[in-house]
Amino acid sequence: MSSVVPTYHQRVAQEKRSLIVAAATVLFLELGYDRTTLARIAERSGVSRATLFKQFPSKAALFDAIVTESWSTADDEDAPPTGNFVDGLSTLGRRYATLLSRPQMTDLFRIVIAELPRFPELAHAQFSHGKMPYFESVRSYLLAEHEAGAVRIEDAELAATQFLGMISNYVFWPRLLVPGWEVSTEGVTQVVDEAVRTIAARYAATGPASSLND
Repeated sequence: MSSVVPTYHQRVAQEKRSLIVAAATVLFLELGYDRTTLARIAERSGVSRATLFKQFPSKAALFDAIVTESWSTADDEDAPPTGNFVDGLSTLGRRYATLLSRPQMTDLFRIVIAELPRFPELAHAQFSHGKMPYFESVRSYLLAEHEAGAVRIEDAELAATQFLGMISNYVFWPRLLVPGWEVSTEGVTQVVDEAVRTIAARYAATGPASSLND
């Protein structure tokens, strides 16, 4: 019996957390970050103020949670193992396309862009807690493949930017800016595959990998 009760309470707490995050996202879009209060979020989500304050003591903490959940992968997958550069990079590219295709990702960027002049800290949170951790995972993978001798990359940060940019320029930015923009599953697959081919063609090693500092 004792093992069931914590599980039940954890599930209820998670359900309430999800309701709070969803309500906050909608209100931030409707009213703006400044005009949205925690009390209003509690009312919209159907939870008590005490419950909301227990999970999120401030509006900034709640926005950080929106960023973190928007950028989290389904199972917090580990980086692909080294040894097959094309397969590994394809995995990372598909994960990125999936993240960018989430409705909450578009909502997140719209909130940040709208509130940037008055609340630059929101952009900082989005960059440091969302974009950069995923970017770093790709950069680290490229470094690992370089060390393994699969590729020769002098600037892993630039290579990661090139790879992710090829995907986001098709999958995400038009959808953010153009009403009704839709990207088919086939289109996403093609874009990721072409981005992988481009990076592989540019950085494939023809011999033992040289030092990144050469």
